[in-house]
Amino acid sequence: MFGRIEAEKREEQFLSPYGMRSSESRGRMTEEEKCSIRTEFQRDRDRIIHSKAFRRLMHKTQVFLAPEGDHYRTRLTHTIEVSQIARTIARGSGLNEDLTEAIAMGHDLGHTPFGHSGEEVLNKVHPGGFRHNVQSLRVVDVLESSGSRRGMNLTYEVRNGILNHTGNAAPATAEGQVVKISDRIAYINHDIDDAIRSGIITADDLPKDCIEILGDTHKKRIDTLVRDMIENSFGKPEASLSREKAEAMNELRTYMFKSVYHNSRVKRAEDVNKVKIIVESLYNYFVENPDELSDELLAMRDEYSINELAKDHVAGMTDRYAMNLYDELFVAKGWR
Repeated sequence: MFGRIEAEKREEQFLSPYGMRSSESRGRMTEEEKCSIRTEFQRDRDRIIHSKAFRRLMHKTQVFLAPEGDHYRTRLTHTIEVSQIARTIARGSGLNEDLTEAIAMGHDLGHTPFGHSGEEVLNKVHPGGFRHNVQSLRVVDVLESSGSRRGMNLTYEVRNGILNHTGNAAPATAEGQVVKISDRIAYINHDIDDAIRSGIITADDLPKDCIEILGDTHKKRIDTLVRDMIENSFGKPEASLSREKAEAMNELRTYMFKSVYHNSRVKRAEDVNKVKIIVESLYNYFVENPDELSDELLAMRDEYSINELAKDHVAGMTDRYAMNLYDELFVAKGWR
């Protein structure tokens, strides 16, 4: 049988000096007996993929609120695209593909319903604010528990990569750095694809200087950025794009914020206001009626404030569940 010991030996033989060996992990918060088949990072990936929070990503908004059509990205398809890009870069750079995949699969578990619009509402109404990367870490550390285990009890390296996939802090591993950049590569390019599909922009609207450097199709841009990451990161302690490609991608990102993410057709005031009403109303309702929280959350009342638990409950909802629950709680039956 090719088990964990053999896999660890393969890592030692084939990974770059800067790739993270699973046998050298800083470990878990609670020590566990190791699996005879899977490495520590493979085990983490599996725990994430089999979690309820991961399945709920299927019904959470990426950018477009309630899009008409089956081909728009959701938070789950975004996660899969990030994982595919990051794994290719990790493999080509001699880094640990299993660690990379685990971080990628878990990086958005804490996202709210209704995408960043929902996140902005929770950030305003919840004391102390709300950041989805911090909530993602809370999901794996606390909220996704089994009968015998608090949270998923993941390794330090996966937890660090999830927390630092966005923001100013650098992930502790090169694999985490790969996921951080892959997240940006994925969402910029697939959001361009969705925006063109919706008619918000056309391919000819994209900044010409960026397109000349990165490519004039979705496929070419992904290929350019992935190849550049590998060429610029191989044999180095840190993973990064070349300066030219990074600047072109960041310029494209700036264009997307101006022309798509803040576009009135994408974020119609009416829809954004509905998101605000739904998320804020649900949050306040559970703060005022904590006994209606789930049994799993109520079991933590001695450890966490009601506000924290209400935030956990609302953040974990899918778009559909949040809308249906709002109707049930606040809309008269005859009006539904």
